[in-house]
Amino acid sequence: MGPDAAPILDEAVGFLTGGKRFRAQFATLGYRAIRPLDLDGPVDAEFGAMLDAACALELFHAAALIHDDVIDRSDTRRGRPATHRLFTTLHNLSGWQGSSEHFGLSGAILLGDLLQSWADELMQAACDAIPDRQAVRRARAHFNRMRSEVAIGQYLDVLEEQQDGFAEHDEQLERSTRVLVYKSAKYSVEAPLLIGAALAGANEAQELALAGFGLPVGVAFQLRDDLLGVFGDTEVTGKPSGDDLIEGKRTVLVALARNNLPTTQRRIFDDLIGSELGMDQIAVMQGTIRESGAVDQVEEMITRNIDRAASTLNDALLREDAVASLRKLAERAARRTS
Repeated sequence: MGPDAAPILDEAVGFLTGGKRFRAQFATLGYRAIRPLDLDGPVDAEFGAMLDAACALELFHAAALIHDDVIDRSDTRRGRPATHRLFTTLHNLSGWQGSSEHFGLSGAILLGDLLQSWADELMQAACDAIPDRQAVRRARAHFNRMRSEVAIGQYLDVLEEQQDGFAEHDEQLERSTRVLVYKSAKYSVEAPLLIGAALAGANEAQELALAGFGLPVGVAFQLRDDLLGVFGDTEVTGKPSGDDLIEGKRTVLVALARNNLPTTQRRIFDDLIGSELGMDQIAVMQGTIRESGAVDQVEEMITRNIDRAASTLNDALLREDAVASLRKLAERAARRTS
């Protein structure tokens, strides 16, 4: 399509180079929980289909991150400029007319759309290669539902930030948990597991067991993400420390911290969160959250969810080698530092 298209394709490659591939790994293990994969043998049609589905999930995840950075006005991702910032810089360096900010946003939205389109193509290729049409229909249904849940979960997250003040604690915790589940938890672990298992021909009981494992692991995964969004090391996470405080994210961590604070301190906390914070103010808020006991509460929630997930697989009719790998991957996802 000509050299003018090169920057958007180059950014697609650059953005997809990073990441931990958790979703691809969970999808592959979902498949392996039902059927063995010969990782050392030739790539047969069904193995190739599983790889296509795993790649589809990574492309969808990349698209979601690019759009999320636009929504959150984030400057960085994985230690490099966020996609919309990169296109803004391209516009400035090229001396083009018009608004560089608008061009940056437009480029990022379009790249996210392109990656979603490629994700759908790869998922369709995976489905076309599987002869069991019932399995294909189940896998496609999981993929379609995942995309809808992420979009609506993202909207709920945006909506939450527009509210004039926090709700009463129980309601706020429920709202924050709902965002956590639908924006991230389900599509990070549960949906990839179910897509992989469905492609392998899983029955309803096997899918139910994997869903019972996947959702609490996904919750633990996102709870860790919330901790990293406040306390993460910039050199490790690739995003500024305290970024969630600046963005005003109403996470479970924040809801718990507020509930534990005395009234006067809570009012100061509410005034600061979501505002332009300097490093000193971020450090004060980080200290306040730690001293409130909310960090310990979230760590306990992570542990409980991982333990709950592990117990759901004890009597499941799943391959033992895959179950062992799933438990290890769940620990990695929940205890990561970036």
